[in-house]
Amino acid sequence: MTKSKIFLILSLSFIGGIFLASFYFKIVADYYFLLAITLLLVPLIVFYKNKKIFIAVFVGLFFIFGFWLTGARLNEINATNYNGQKFSGQALIIKEPENNGKYQKIIARLAGESNLKILLNTGLYPEYKYGDEINLKCTLETPENFDEDFDYRMYLAKDGIYYVCSGPKLEIISHGKGNKFYSGIINVKNKFASAIDELIPTPEAGLLSGLLLGGDGKLPQSIQDNFSRTGMTHIVAVSGYNITIIAEYLMLSMLFLGFWRRQAFWFSIVGIFLFILMIGFPSSAVRAGVMGSLLLWAMKNGRLANSQNAIVASAGVMLLINPLLLRWDIGFQLSFLATLGIVYLYPLLEQYLVKKNKVFGLMEILGLTISAQIFVLPVILINFGNLSLISPLANVLVLPIIPLTMLMGFFAAISKLILPPLAAIFSWLVFLPLKYETEVINFLGNISWASVRIEKFGWYIAVIWYILLARIVFILRKNKKVYAEQE
Repeated sequence: MTKSKIFLILSLSFIGGIFLASFYFKIVADYYFLLAITLLLVPLIVFYKNKKIFIAVFVGLFFIFGFWLTGARLNEINATNYNGQKFSGQALIIKEPENNGKYQKIIARLAGESNLKILLNTGLYPEYKYGDEINLKCTLETPENFDEDFDYRMYLAKDGIYYVCSGPKLEIISHGKGNKFYSGIINVKNKFASAIDELIPTPEAGLLSGLLLGGDGKLPQSIQDNFSRTGMTHIVAVSGYNITIIAEYLMLSMLFLGFWRRQAFWFSIVGIFLFILMIGFPSSAVRAGVMGSLLLWAMKNGRLANSQNAIVASAGVMLLINPLLLRWDIGFQLSFLATLGIVYLYPLLEQYLVKKNKVFGLMEILGLTISAQIFVLPVILINFGNLSLISPLANVLVLPIIPLTMLMGFFAAISKLILPPLAAIFSWLVFLPLKYETEVINFLGNISWASVRIEKFGWYIAVIWYILLARIVFILRKNKKVYAEQE
């Protein structure tokens, strides 16, 4: 067995331990883990010359470590007990507040011994900013799960937020107490958002804001619904799915323009970094950026089908930092699975579909879209229950011009800030593709059969789906090798 395969097995074993603990964890004393480790070390000492036993023992150790690490984080959540307690003191706003037009959603860190991160909702005015120090009075409460299909408590807990602030009364003490670098990033982001709103009319401005800065909050609800029905939410939602796809298209577009593979690779890496920088380094986008960068690295080296170790290793490192991502972070799931889909399935579709049917690169886009969506479909159905039947067509019609739209939109916004006379030119250049994209998505979204509701898509169905998918990919990869040998 090669070192590469051993590394892959150990990484998967660690992830497997996290997976099991995420779904079936019960409080277990640490000495049980020590006992299990001790029992595993016995055959390691006795049969240390036997490589298979040596590997098997370490597989068990990595699995136990993943299980223990996840259990420790879950125990930490249950160990805090401030529910119902009143807080009165100072707090620091540690994230840019979100404004949905009805209220502001604020994440703050409490001063004092507790040092807790809490979530609170307050009115639209006065406007609060990242780094504001406030006087706060409220009652700490454990988040309630209002929907049986969505674990809101764990959704917040994965980011270290264990309590919400009920009946908050807050008053600003001072400004600018946060990280100066992060404050600068947010300031640039806000200036870009303002420039977009001044240059582009609604709803196209909302689409461009989503493409460049992430989020669909500036799109009218009817258009948001059409994005969902056409399976195009990924281009504006910072879930990770968009970065994986856009990273691929940045690489392909640069190669199409005649750049060398190495030049296209570095251009795309810079593009991913700028995108994440512009939207303020949210954790979901950073994770997706790692996946997208690995995908580009695989394409650069011509090893798209042999990059599973890098993908799995990056997932392992992220889970080592925060094991709760595996079950309770949909962005992590989508970015990881979409990348695996492109790595494992697209090379097979490329052989049987893309190379034989080259139509202005549209078959490549269709192949990439299908590869990613087949792998993420169970996660989408479990969490959203919406199956878009028209998504492949929507992606083929819209995705080819997304990189150009983002480029022109970036130039429009930056010229508005630096060289205003050029802003009008770029704003017209970007308005045309934005208009086209919104019209296509609205037209397709209004078709009666564009999407269907799938109720109660359980985890057990998802497990069966991925087992069958793994089997199909294995058979196709095997046939591809036989076909290559015959040639």
